[in-house]
Amino acid sequence: MDPSKVSIFKTYEKPKGSRDSSSFATYMIIAPTCFFLGMLFSSFPYDFPLLWTSDVTPDAYYDQLETHLKFIHASPPIIPRILHMAISIGFIGFFIKLFKPSEANLLFDGASMVLYLIGVVVYITNIVKGLRIVTLGKYEAPPGTTEPAIGREDSLRVMAASNTILALVLVGVIVLQVGQWYAERKEQDEIESFEGKQAEKTAKKAEKGNTHVTRSASKKKADEHGMDSKRLRRLRGASPMNQIIAMPFKTFCYMAIQRSYK
Repeated sequence: MDPSKVSIFKTYEKPKGSRDSSSFATYMIIAPTCFFLGMLFSSFPYDFPLLWTSDVTPDAYYDQLETHLKFIHASPPIIPRILHMAISIGFIGFFIKLFKPSEANLLFDGASMVLYLIGVVVYITNIVKGLRIVTLGKYEAPPGTTEPAIGREDSLRVMAASNTILALVLVGVIVLQVGQWYAERKEQDEIESFEGKQAEKTAKKAEKGNTHVTRSASKKKADEHGMDSKRLRRLRGASPMNQIIAMPFKTFCYMAIQRSYK
């Protein structure tokens, strides 16, 4: 049974010779992803003392980190717009690749899109919300609310951890895209190798058939030539002229035999 008919998602056969992993849509996914990883790498020096060292973090460092985050949150509107445009470019790339998807697109691009969505959710729920809290300076829950609240240090650690989660998710997207490119290239090489072997076998069979036909034709011609030669000899031996020519020789032989008996 065809797996594409059993699955709830319909897949399509990829046209021969097409390479979706090297298409423009793939670059639309990888380029924003690398851009976001660069932004996260620029934040790594600020996140390192909070998560990746056992040394005690001084209070002055939290003040510096708060100032840095407030400066980012107060950036001109063009900055978040560029960021959101980059996020949209990634989604457009996924939508292009998942339009009439092949089985490889459904597996690799589907998983990549899930990771990309996870990254967007982490960005909205943790980072954007965290920047607003840091700007307002209201780490504690307002009176009369039942929402859990964490302190200043824990809030900054949550933002640093969110950056780490985002980095891992985006690296996963790139790994899946590279894996898709490798799988499609390997599959294409195997198809070309198989087609080459099949063409070679077909050529050998055709050559063998032509040789057999040539030999059969030669043998048939030789047989026909032999039959014609025998028939010609018979016709020559049975002709009246040959009998007249052979009669004196036969008479001479008969007389010689009679004299030998006398």
